[in-house]
Amino acid sequence: MRKIKLTVQYDGSRYSGWQIQPGKRTIQGELVEALSNLVGVRSYVHGASRTDAGVSALGQVCLFEIESPIPAENFADAINDRLPHEIVVTSAEEAPRGFDLFGGVKNKLYRYTIYTGRYRPVLRLNQCWHMSKKLDAGAMNQAAQLLVGTRDFKSFASAADRRESSVRTIFRCDVTAEDKWIYVNVEGDGFLYNMVRNIVGTLVEVGAGRWKPEKMNEILEAKNRTAAGRLAPPQGLCLMWIKY
Repeated sequence: MRKIKLTVQYDGSRYSGWQIQPGKRTIQGELVEALSNLVGVRSYVHGASRTDAGVSALGQVCLFEIESPIPAENFADAINDRLPHEIVVTSAEEAPRGFDLFGGVKNKLYRYTIYTGRYRPVLRLNQCWHMSKKLDAGAMNQAAQLLVGTRDFKSFASAADRRESSVRTIFRCDVTAEDKWIYVNVEGDGFLYNMVRNIVGTLVEVGAGRWKPEKMNEILEAKNRTAAGRLAPPQGLCLMWIKY
């Protein structure tokens, strides 16, 4: 049985997340239908990251097993012909021997986009959080730096996250500004449920001047979701890449 590795991009704004759900349109569901239509048998596509409803990706990594003689590099175009326009396979290759889609992940980068202009950015509205207020990106970046390292991120995890350990390592967390656009980059070895969006919601409290950057230390020590800021909306979040 061959294993084919895909890199996939998608605009998740009109989808109910990555994972197949009965009666809902999902990214995984569309990929499974496209691949199954191509090879003539039901074929399952696994994704390295289960992005939530409304979240997009530029570097999702997927894997499927198949007995088809189709050359690996031809799968991208063949699957794309059967996908909706919001989803595209940008590469297809034979997975290296011993490739582990989940356990082999070394780090992932998520980027969150905020627009602070007065009027809605209609051409990018589905890929950002429109706030129409000024935020102090410098203060946000100062707070973000306090999250770098191996920490217990329980305060930034959804109450629905039942994993035993909430300790994760963040390699990079920074905030940059370009005119009215603010970008939050968070790179880590793994993330808790809603962790990045909760971090962004907390950084916005700092940027708005309601909290000092140093409050991040207090929030981390609390190990309680109620200590952190609100959950940022999903449409501003994008999975940029996954490295193995």
